[in-house]
Amino acid sequence: MLTLHLAGGNNVLIYPEPNHTPAGFTVLNFPVNDVDQAVDELTKRGVRFEIYDLPDIKTDKKGIMRGKCPTIAWFKDPAGNILSVIETS
Repeated sequence: MLTLHLAGGNNVLIYPEPNHTPAGFTVLNFPVNDVDQAVDELTKRGVRFEIYDLPDIKTDKKGIMRGKCPTIAWFKDPAGNILSVIETS
């Protein structure tokens, strides 16, 4: 099990599920003030960001989609679910 401790004192409990099938869409967004800084810090800790070159979704070499509001970068959790850091400022 994993517990995420959120600002404001809230917690989110995450647990494994047998025969889990990851969703094909973003299931959890983490709001940040600076996506570049968040990506750099998470990359140093071993997080791999997704690189997309699709008609509606194109990321740079760091995995950040820019130019469309908001700036966002996607990555996968160990179970294959799609998560993101999304700029809120």
